[in-house]
Amino acid sequence: LGFNIRGGVDIPYVQGDSGIFVTKIREDGAAFLDGRLREGDKILEINGFSLDRVTHNEAVQHFVNAGETVTLRVLQGAEEAILQQRRENEESENGPNQSSGSSSNINPSDSSSGLGIATIVGGSLALIAALAAGAYFIHRNMRK
Repeated sequence: LGFNIRGGVDIPYVQGDSGIFVTKIREDGAAFLDGRLREGDKILEINGFSLDRVTHNEAVQHFVNAGETVTLRVLQGAEEAILQQRRENEESENGPNQSSGSSSNINPSDSSSGLGIATIVGGSLALIAALAAGAYFIHRNMRK
């Protein structure tokens, strides 16, 4: 599919959320060429299987074993929305003129964090249907 993922109950990517997040879109991959999937999107389902409360390796295995037709349910911009909500909560706790000085404790470029990455490569993507604001399905057929 041409993107990297991070997260899972065993190695959360976003503090306080064990979901599976898109962390990189490969420029030569199907997701980049399609243009709808973005870094920071949260993958909710693959082929109808919920990725809620799965380990990173379980999520990777669902991608690896997905077959020729893949359907993803994705929450667009989830990472930024979570971090923005956290900043707003911190500001309201600290008062309007006081800030913690830090928007997040997450450093995705820190390789010492022990977070896993999986690169999934495949065929082209085509949109099936919009679910609601911020969520959508992606469908991919692989031809050999």
